[in-house]
Amino acid sequence: MQVTVHEAKAKLSALLNKVERGAEVVIARRDRPVAKLVPLSKKRPRTRIGGLAGRPYRMGRGFDSKASSEGLADEFGVPRK
Repeated sequence: MQVTVHEAKAKLSALLNKVERGAEVVIARRDRPVAKLVPLSKKRPRTRIGGLAGRPYRMGRGFDSKASSEGLADEFGVPRK
């Protein structure tokens, strides 16, 4: 659907309702398209930096042992209790 700038200004709410239902609206100035209103997707794809990208990961035995916890506490300067 294509509308003029004047129509878009006068009927913005109605156009946004149409876009929410999936329509695309092209806004034209003097019959030359200059902008497009398109719906935003509900789920935006997320780009993972690092990580496992959905692959399962199992922690090794003893990852939460007292010794490793104390070692991490020492590394970060957390006083022991």
